[in-house]
Amino acid sequence: MATNRRYDYVVLGSGIAGLTFALNVAEKGSVALITKKNRADSNTNYAQGGIACVTSDEDTFDLHVRDTLECGAGLCREDVVRGIVEEGPARIRELIKLGMSFSERENGRAHELDLGKEGGHSKRRILHAKDVTGREIETALLTALALHPNVELFENHAAIDLITRRKLGFSTENRCLGVYVLDVESGQVETFAAGHVLLATGGCGKVYLYTTNPSIATGDGVAMAYRAGVPVANMEFIQFHPTCLFHPKAQSFLISEAVRGEGGILRNGAGRAFMDEVHPLKSLAPRDIVARAIDAEIKKTGAECVYLDITHQSREFLQKRFPAIYAKCLECGIDMALQPIPVVPSAHYQCGGVVTAPDGRTELRGLWAVGEVACTGLHGANRLASNSLLEALVVAHRAAEAVKEEKAPPRQKNIPQWESGSAQDPDELVVIYHNWREIRQLMWDYVGIVRTTKRLQRAASRLRSLSSEVQDYYWNYKITCDLVELRNLVLVASLIVDCALSRHESRGLHFTLDYPELDESHPPSDTVLRPG
Repeated sequence: MATNRRYDYVVLGSGIAGLTFALNVAEKGSVALITKKNRADSNTNYAQGGIACVTSDEDTFDLHVRDTLECGAGLCREDVVRGIVEEGPARIRELIKLGMSFSERENGRAHELDLGKEGGHSKRRILHAKDVTGREIETALLTALALHPNVELFENHAAIDLITRRKLGFSTENRCLGVYVLDVESGQVETFAAGHVLLATGGCGKVYLYTTNPSIATGDGVAMAYRAGVPVANMEFIQFHPTCLFHPKAQSFLISEAVRGEGGILRNGAGRAFMDEVHPLKSLAPRDIVARAIDAEIKKTGAECVYLDITHQSREFLQKRFPAIYAKCLECGIDMALQPIPVVPSAHYQCGGVVTAPDGRTELRGLWAVGEVACTGLHGANRLASNSLLEALVVAHRAAEAVKEEKAPPRQKNIPQWESGSAQDPDELVVIYHNWREIRQLMWDYVGIVRTTKRLQRAASRLRSLSSEVQDYYWNYKITCDLVELRNLVLVASLIVDCALSRHESRGLHFTLDYPELDESHPPSDTVLRPG
């Protein structure tokens, strides 16, 4: 039988954004922390590089702001950038108090933070825990949350749709009232009512055939918010990480940008350092430039990959600085101390998302969004490396403080339970899996690193058909996690394509052969899509 649950706060997602928010609001009320898989299965847990933050005397807030603005290609909101950058050190100190330990190095008789350098950064400012930073952050936050009696964790629960007053037929001011959630193990749909719902669901990497993201990254938060009437923006800006390990045993394994920060050089099959001809920063150029250069090199030479060469560093250094990467490469028969690492670009980060204020507030009262799911104005047209964890920490803290200051909304009575009606058990699961594969293939082929209007139009046409097929299946068969994700994937893919078709220029991560230059006829603007 379906269950009705009520909390003060519902948090969807167990990455750094969701955990930080939950930990901060738990002091004031009850929290339901909902995650599709297990508690540590998130994009945060896969983050190798670290957190960009000004902590060195050689660095300044102004330099970090400048680097972010330059990378964002004219679409960053400078006030948002400066606020997040300047608030970063305080949030880092809080994380350290929770037990997070960042890598250090000896400096004479003392120890200091071992700051890394990544693409687009003018100074070393990346705090890291070797090459497993995300995992260590998750551990610190989860340990702190486990001690809090006000937090209840629901693993293997998949959010289906937001509950709003408008959807329930009320004519009064619209507001988010909660969320319908599928208990994956029992197959029952439960009602979670709350005064405030936080989307911390991450990005949409699985909309592409090749991605560095975990399997849960299916754009759920963006899709749910859009269906609830909340605008999204800049979905055309999908960041492709330049260096994903190219090996059949290691699909989706990321080779951190920090490897290039420690001197790694990108070479083609002939050993030529091709980035030297592309950008003054060479192999440490911003990600969009590096990814396009690799894509062009692969197409020009007909090779399957390029190579990341860090053989000038000692084995001892590589094992200490990159233990996880070294071990994974060795497992695949690659000794990175002696051999260049074969790499290809792969879908990595969603720079657009649900439109929010700098504190995570959306246009729908009671709904908040933080992290990769949100579009605050920090990343613009291209995210500066390692700014994502910084944004998640800062904005989650702001959202929690804003929520705690708000007067608790009156509890909505009689929220209806989920009704399955006459829906049948799925009889042909092959339909779901076939459509899933088709979406990911067409997005990779038509909406990748380099685009054309004709390819985008083909993608849009096919996605309209797929959307109709998925909707028909959705309303006629009982809910499963695969079906929920497929429904979200086809919508998010459509949002990406529609945003890309609307931008008649090449800016940041959106590069189209039909409009290869910036459109300087008017000031740069966001691509905002509002539900009809």
